[in-house]
Amino acid sequence: MVTPTVPPIRLSFSPDSDDIFMFWALLNGKIDAEGVTFVADRADTETLNTRAETGAQADVIAVSIAQYARVAKDYLLLPHGMSVGRGYGPVVVAKTERTLASLTGQRIGVPGLRTTAYLVLRLLLPEFEPVVVPIAPYARSFEVLRSGEVEAALLIHEGRLFYEREGTKKVVDLGEAWAAATGGLPLPLGGNAIRRDLGPALVAQVSRICRASIRWALENIEEVSQALLAAETRTDVGLDAASLDRYLKMYANADTLDAPEDVRHALDELFARGRVAGLIANDVRAELAP
Repeated sequence: MVTPTVPPIRLSFSPDSDDIFMFWALLNGKIDAEGVTFVADRADTETLNTRAETGAQADVIAVSIAQYARVAKDYLLLPHGMSVGRGYGPVVVAKTERTLASLTGQRIGVPGLRTTAYLVLRLLLPEFEPVVVPIAPYARSFEVLRSGEVEAALLIHEGRLFYEREGTKKVVDLGEAWAAATGGLPLPLGGNAIRRDLGPALVAQVSRICRASIRWALENIEEVSQALLAAETRTDVGLDAASLDRYLKMYANADTLDAPEDVRHALDELFARGRVAGLIANDVRAELAP
């Protein structure tokens, strides 16, 4: 049990449904926090990735797996809380049907240069001009595509659910392409990183509490889903019960509770391929907390 002198543990995660799902039980008093106080804030994926580089604004922070490779000296990766695609993932869309190769040298809207989606797209299509289009508001990616500012857009999070609704055509699903290129490996997209300087005992305790929060949410998914829908403020996304259920089945599941061996192997494979391509500079392996 921690002593009263331990300051609150600061959580930073995105407003996306799978991130909120993981921490909902903890932040709503549904589990035993073991005397630890937690405070939370939310920011978009690329902002979180940037924050992780400073190491000062959060104790546990949601990051893209590609970004973890760049900040691993300061963080461990929690073995739970990962968003994993098994034969699916972010999608590249265009106004009309076309091949990925046809986008060579073209402008493609991306959600950030530190995201795993961007890294994987670079591995699949080494030559294109990235145009950073923040994921909020949701409609922005489709607006720049329709206006001709970009030839294609790379969609992550809930946006990848609704590209057909928006009248766009899938060029490639990165999770599907990654699986084909790696002999069927899943694609680890995001995870929760925890500061190493919290020390082994507190790291292990916080990890245990966060895992308990995920387990409670998975065991009480209907209650959590209803709460997420009731609290949803992104009116432009248009989430309903059916689309939320689909999204959570994709990114809040058994892989989220504990990363199995193939996911752990995929982490190292992603970093290795990134290094070979010159997209990840440091020779890092995924070092997981207890």
